[in-house]
Amino acid sequence: MKKRRFKRLYNDETRRAIPLLPNFVTSIGLFFGFFSIMHSFEGNFTKAAILIFFAGFIDGFDGRIARATNSTSAFGKEYDSLCDVICFGVAPAIMVYLWELRSLGKFGFLFCFLYVACGALRLARFNTDTTSDGTKFTGLPIPVAAVTLASMVLLHGSEKDFLNLPQLVAFIELLKGYIMLGIVFFLSFLMVSTLKYPSFKHVDYIKAHPFQLLVLGVLILMLVAYQPELMAFIVTSLFVFGGVLLNIIEFIFFRKKKPVNEVSNEAIPRENHNI
Repeated sequence: MKKRRFKRLYNDETRRAIPLLPNFVTSIGLFFGFFSIMHSFEGNFTKAAILIFFAGFIDGFDGRIARATNSTSAFGKEYDSLCDVICFGVAPAIMVYLWELRSLGKFGFLFCFLYVACGALRLARFNTDTTSDGTKFTGLPIPVAAVTLASMVLLHGSEKDFLNLPQLVAFIELLKGYIMLGIVFFLSFLMVSTLKYPSFKHVDYIKAHPFQLLVLGVLILMLVAYQPELMAFIVTSLFVFGGVLLNIIEFIFFRKKKPVNEVSNEAIPRENHNI
Protein backbone atom coordinates (compact mmCIF):
# COMPACT_ATOMS: atom_id res chain seq x y z
CA MET A 1 0.00 0.00 0.00
CA LYS A 2 2.82 2.40 0.91
CA LYS A 3 4.68 1.51 -2.26
CA ARG A 4 1.61 2.29 -4.38
CA ARG A 5 1.12 5.62 -2.58
CA PHE A 6 4.78 6.55 -3.09
CA LYS A 7 4.48 5.73 -6.78
CA ARG A 8 1.41 7.96 -7.10
CA LEU A 9 3.16 10.86 -5.34
CA TYR A 10 6.23 10.40 -7.50
CA ASN A 11 4.18 10.56 -10.68
CA ASP A 12 2.40 13.73 -9.47
CA GLU A 13 5.70 15.46 -8.72
CA THR A 14 7.11 14.41 -12.09
CA ARG A 15 4.11 15.82 -13.94
CA ARG A 16 4.39 19.11 -12.07
CA ALA A 17 8.11 19.30 -12.88
CA ILE A 18 7.45 18.93 -16.64
CA PRO A 19 4.81 21.51 -17.65
CA LEU A 20 3.18 20.86 -21.00
CA LEU A 21 2.56 24.18 -22.73
CA PRO A 22 6.00 25.91 -22.67
CA ASN A 23 7.84 22.67 -23.46
CA PHE A 24 5.47 21.96 -26.35
CA VAL A 25 6.23 25.43 -27.74
CA THR A 26 9.95 24.67 -27.37
CA SER A 27 9.38 21.44 -29.30
CA ILE A 28 7.85 23.44 -32.16
CA GLY A 29 11.05 25.46 -32.34
CA LEU A 30 13.05 22.23 -32.33
CA PHE A 31 10.98 21.01 -35.27
CA PHE A 32 11.82 24.17 -37.23
CA GLY A 33 15.52 23.73 -36.45
CA PHE A 34 15.52 20.09 -37.56
CA PHE A 35 13.51 20.95 -40.68
CA SER A 36 16.11 23.62 -41.47
CA ILE A 37 18.85 20.99 -41.37
CA MET A 38 16.88 18.82 -43.79
CA HIS A 39 16.52 21.71 -46.24
CA SER A 40 20.26 22.45 -45.98
CA PHE A 41 21.08 18.88 -46.96
CA GLU A 42 18.78 19.26 -49.95
CA GLY A 43 20.43 22.54 -50.98
CA ASN A 44 17.38 24.73 -50.20
CA PHE A 45 19.33 27.29 -48.21
CA THR A 46 16.70 30.03 -48.44
CA LYS A 47 14.10 27.79 -46.81
CA ALA A 48 16.67 26.66 -44.24
CA ALA A 49 17.38 30.29 -43.31
CA ILE A 50 13.66 31.14 -43.05
CA LEU A 51 13.09 28.17 -40.73
CA ILE A 52 15.91 29.40 -38.47
CA PHE A 53 14.04 32.71 -38.25
CA PHE A 54 10.88 30.81 -37.30
CA ALA A 55 12.80 28.92 -34.62
CA GLY A 56 14.13 32.23 -33.26
CA PHE A 57 10.61 33.64 -33.16
CA ILE A 58 9.39 30.62 -31.19
CA ASP A 59 12.39 30.83 -28.86
CA GLY A 60 11.32 34.32 -27.85
CA PHE A 61 7.97 33.05 -26.61
CA ASP A 62 8.47 29.77 -24.75
CA GLY A 63 10.12 31.43 -21.75
CA ARG A 64 7.51 34.19 -21.63
CA ILE A 65 4.72 31.61 -21.80
CA ALA A 66 6.32 29.71 -18.92
CA ARG A 67 6.53 32.86 -16.79
CA ALA A 68 3.02 33.99 -17.72
CA THR A 69 1.51 30.61 -16.79
CA ASN A 70 3.73 30.23 -13.72
CA SER A 71 5.11 26.99 -15.13
CA THR A 72 8.85 27.63 -15.15
CA SER A 73 10.90 24.55 -14.32
CA ALA A 74 14.45 23.25 -14.27
CA PHE A 75 13.42 20.69 -16.89
CA GLY A 76 12.20 23.43 -19.22
CA LYS A 77 15.42 25.40 -18.82
CA GLU A 78 17.58 22.40 -19.72
CA TYR A 79 15.28 21.29 -22.54
CA ASP A 80 15.29 24.78 -24.02
CA SER A 81 19.10 24.87 -24.03
CA LEU A 82 19.35 21.45 -25.69
CA CYS A 83 16.94 22.58 -28.39
CA ASP A 84 18.87 25.83 -28.83
CA VAL A 85 22.07 23.89 -29.52
CA ILE A 86 20.32 22.15 -32.42
CA CYS A 87 18.26 25.08 -33.74
CA PHE A 88 20.84 27.85 -33.41
CA GLY A 89 24.09 25.90 -33.23
CA VAL A 90 23.99 22.82 -35.46
CA ALA A 91 21.38 24.04 -37.98
CA PRO A 92 23.09 27.34 -38.98
CA ALA A 93 26.54 25.71 -38.93
CA ILE A 94 25.41 23.02 -41.38
CA MET A 95 23.60 25.61 -43.49
CA VAL A 96 26.64 27.90 -43.79
CA TYR A 97 29.04 25.00 -44.34
CA LEU A 98 27.05 23.45 -47.17
CA TRP A 99 26.18 26.86 -48.60
CA GLU A 100 29.64 28.41 -48.79
CA LEU A 101 32.35 27.07 -46.46
CA ARG A 102 32.55 23.55 -47.87
CA SER A 103 34.69 24.90 -50.70
CA LEU A 104 37.33 25.97 -48.15
CA GLY A 105 37.98 22.38 -47.05
CA LYS A 106 39.09 21.72 -43.49
CA PHE A 107 39.05 25.40 -42.56
CA GLY A 108 35.34 25.62 -43.32
CA PHE A 109 34.59 22.46 -41.34
CA LEU A 110 36.68 23.49 -38.33
CA PHE A 111 35.26 27.01 -38.16
CA CYS A 112 31.70 25.63 -38.28
CA PHE A 113 32.59 23.24 -35.46
CA LEU A 114 34.03 26.17 -33.53
CA TYR A 115 30.71 27.98 -33.92
CA VAL A 116 28.76 24.99 -32.54
CA ALA A 117 31.18 24.51 -29.64
CA CYS A 118 31.12 28.19 -28.66
CA GLY A 119 27.33 28.19 -28.84
CA ALA A 120 27.13 25.16 -26.53
CA LEU A 121 29.62 26.73 -24.13
CA ARG A 122 27.64 29.96 -24.09
CA LEU A 123 24.44 28.10 -23.23
CA ALA A 124 26.18 26.10 -20.49
CA ARG A 125 27.51 29.31 -18.97
CA PHE A 126 24.05 30.88 -19.16
CA ASN A 127 22.46 27.93 -17.34
CA THR A 128 25.01 27.95 -14.53
CA ASP A 129 25.21 31.74 -14.08
CA THR A 130 23.54 32.65 -10.78
CA THR A 131 24.84 36.23 -10.58
CA SER A 132 22.91 37.75 -13.48
CA ASP A 133 19.88 39.93 -12.72
CA GLY A 134 18.25 39.13 -16.07
CA THR A 135 18.63 42.60 -17.58
CA LYS A 136 21.74 41.78 -19.62
CA PHE A 137 23.23 38.77 -21.36
CA THR A 138 26.89 37.88 -21.00
CA GLY A 139 28.07 37.25 -24.52
CA LEU A 140 26.07 37.35 -27.72
CA PRO A 141 22.92 35.19 -27.43
CA ILE A 142 23.13 32.17 -29.71
CA PRO A 143 19.72 32.82 -31.37
CA VAL A 144 20.97 36.25 -32.49
CA ALA A 145 24.14 34.69 -33.91
CA ALA A 146 22.09 32.11 -35.82
CA VAL A 147 19.65 34.68 -37.17
CA THR A 148 22.60 36.82 -38.29
CA LEU A 149 23.94 33.94 -40.40
CA ALA A 150 20.47 33.21 -41.73
CA SER A 151 19.97 36.86 -42.70
CA MET A 152 23.21 36.76 -44.70
CA VAL A 153 21.98 33.74 -46.64
CA LEU A 154 18.72 35.55 -47.42
CA LEU A 155 20.56 38.75 -48.30
CA HIS A 156 22.79 36.91 -50.77
CA GLY A 157 19.74 35.67 -52.63
CA SER A 158 18.46 39.20 -53.18
CA GLU A 159 21.64 41.29 -53.37
CA LYS A 160 21.40 41.56 -57.13
CA ASP A 161 17.96 43.13 -56.80
CA PHE A 162 19.12 46.20 -54.89
CA LEU A 163 22.81 46.33 -55.92
CA ASN A 164 23.04 47.74 -59.42
CA LEU A 165 26.81 47.40 -59.42
CA PRO A 166 27.90 44.22 -61.24
CA GLN A 167 31.55 44.79 -60.32
CA LEU A 168 30.71 44.98 -56.62
CA VAL A 169 28.57 41.84 -56.82
CA ALA A 170 31.39 39.99 -58.59
CA PHE A 171 33.88 41.13 -55.95
CA ILE A 172 31.58 39.92 -53.14
CA GLU A 173 31.18 36.56 -54.89
CA LEU A 174 34.95 36.21 -55.14
CA LEU A 175 35.58 36.80 -51.44
CA LYS A 176 32.31 35.45 -50.11
CA GLY A 177 33.80 32.30 -48.61
CA TYR A 178 36.52 34.15 -46.71
CA ILE A 179 34.06 36.81 -45.58
CA MET A 180 31.75 34.14 -44.16
CA LEU A 181 34.71 32.44 -42.51
CA GLY A 182 35.56 35.68 -40.71
CA ILE A 183 31.94 36.29 -39.71
CA VAL A 184 31.56 32.76 -38.30
CA PHE A 185 34.73 33.23 -36.24
CA PHE A 186 33.62 36.69 -35.07
CA LEU A 187 30.19 35.44 -33.95
CA SER A 188 31.81 32.48 -32.18
CA PHE A 189 34.10 34.84 -30.28
CA LEU A 190 31.22 37.13 -29.30
CA MET A 191 29.18 34.23 -27.90
CA VAL A 192 31.89 33.20 -25.42
CA SER A 193 33.04 36.75 -24.68
CA THR A 194 32.13 38.73 -21.55
CA LEU A 195 30.53 41.56 -23.51
CA LYS A 196 27.14 42.63 -22.20
CA TYR A 197 24.06 42.61 -24.44
CA PRO A 198 20.58 43.82 -23.42
CA SER A 199 18.05 41.08 -22.79
CA PHE A 200 14.84 43.17 -23.14
CA LYS A 201 13.17 40.92 -20.57
CA HIS A 202 12.75 43.49 -17.83
CA VAL A 203 12.36 46.81 -19.63
CA ASP A 204 10.16 49.23 -17.71
CA TYR A 205 9.96 51.58 -20.69
CA ILE A 206 7.87 49.03 -22.60
CA LYS A 207 5.23 48.96 -19.86
CA ALA A 208 5.27 52.74 -19.47
CA HIS A 209 4.93 53.61 -23.19
CA PRO A 210 2.91 50.86 -24.89
CA PHE A 211 1.20 53.12 -27.47
CA GLN A 212 4.41 54.79 -28.68
CA LEU A 213 6.12 51.41 -29.01
CA LEU A 214 3.09 50.06 -30.88
CA VAL A 215 3.41 52.85 -33.46
CA LEU A 216 7.16 52.19 -33.71
CA GLY A 217 6.46 48.48 -34.19
CA VAL A 218 4.07 49.23 -37.07
CA LEU A 219 6.70 51.42 -38.78
CA ILE A 220 9.34 48.72 -38.40
CA LEU A 221 6.88 46.16 -39.78
CA MET A 222 6.35 48.35 -42.85
CA LEU A 223 10.10 48.58 -43.46
CA VAL A 224 10.52 44.82 -43.03
CA ALA A 225 7.65 44.14 -45.44
CA TYR A 226 9.20 46.48 -48.03
CA GLN A 227 12.60 44.73 -48.07
CA PRO A 228 12.58 41.81 -45.58
CA GLU A 229 15.98 40.34 -46.49
CA LEU A 230 17.81 43.65 -46.20
CA MET A 231 15.99 44.75 -43.04
CA ALA A 232 16.64 41.42 -41.31
CA PHE A 233 20.34 41.83 -42.01
CA ILE A 234 20.35 45.45 -40.81
CA VAL A 235 18.46 44.73 -37.57
CA THR A 236 20.64 41.79 -36.58
CA SER A 237 23.83 43.65 -37.53
CA LEU A 238 22.78 46.65 -35.43
CA PHE A 239 22.28 44.42 -32.41
CA VAL A 240 25.58 42.57 -32.88
CA PHE A 241 27.80 45.56 -33.63
CA GLY A 242 25.80 47.97 -31.48
CA GLY A 243 26.48 45.78 -28.45
CA VAL A 244 30.20 45.79 -29.21
CA LEU A 245 30.18 49.58 -29.61
CA LEU A 246 28.28 50.13 -26.36
CA ASN A 247 30.74 47.94 -24.46
CA ILE A 248 33.66 49.91 -25.91
CA ILE A 249 32.04 53.22 -24.93
CA GLU A 250 31.30 51.95 -21.44
CA PHE A 251 34.88 50.72 -21.03
CA ILE A 252 36.37 54.04 -22.13
CA PHE A 253 34.11 56.54 -20.39
CA PHE A 254 32.43 54.72 -17.50
CA ARG A 255 35.04 52.32 -16.17
CA LYS A 256 36.05 52.71 -12.53
CA LYS A 257 39.15 54.81 -12.27
CA LYS A 258 41.61 54.36 -9.47
CA PRO A 259 41.61 57.40 -7.14
CA VAL A 260 44.69 59.54 -7.43
CA ASN A 261 45.23 59.73 -3.68
CA GLU A 262 44.76 56.00 -3.15
CA VAL A 263 47.73 54.54 -1.28
CA SER A 264 49.25 51.46 -2.84
CA ASN A 265 49.57 48.29 -0.79
CA GLU A 266 53.12 47.81 -2.00
CA ALA A 267 55.93 48.69 0.36
CA ILE A 268 57.29 52.17 -0.26
CA PRO A 269 61.06 52.45 0.16
CA ARG A 270 61.89 55.00 2.84
CA GLU A 271 65.08 56.88 3.60
CA ASN A 272 67.20 55.28 6.32
CA HIS A 273 68.40 58.05 8.64
CA ASN A 274 70.88 55.73 10.35
CA ILE A 275 73.12 55.64 7.28
